[in-house]
Amino acid sequence: MASEEPGSTAPAPGAPPPARATPPTLLDLSTYLLSRTGRAARSRLAERLARRGLRLWDMAVLAALADFGPHAQRDLVRRLGVDASDMAKVADQLAHAGYVERVRDAADRRRLSVTVTDAGRALLAELRAEALAVQEEVLAPLSGAERRVLHELLARIHAELPGTP
Repeated sequence: MASEEPGSTAPAPGAPPPARATPPTLLDLSTYLLSRTGRAARSRLAERLARRGLRLWDMAVLAALADFGPHAQRDLVRRLGVDASDMAKVADQLAHAGYVERVRDAADRRRLSVTVTDAGRALLAELRAEALAVQEEVLAPLSGAERRVLHELLARIHAELPGTP
């Protein structure tokens, strides 16, 4: 029988598990582990963005505009899967801060076109650096090769999820 390492916090044989121990039934579920890991990563990134007075939706809107070009505001709603009233608030705040520009379509006055500004692109680069720092923290236990494999597997799963853009 292997002896415990000095300073180990493992319970003695027969002792009850620590109060915060995760049930093994849950640890056997990859979906549970994905959920917990995702929640921790999202929380860390949200905290970093909040220090700048921003939210994850702000970053998502900037990324969509930078990656895909100008959008009608209602098309951003569909692309990102966000409620239309929430999108209006995000776009208003980003426009007020100078990160996006919103212009009424001359052909359809109800339609607002949203475009990322140079300031928005610069902000997105900073936010991406924040996201990569969080990613580094969360994935620290993995080697570079393991991180690449994990990313490839998650990208495959993501691509097959129903309703995923």
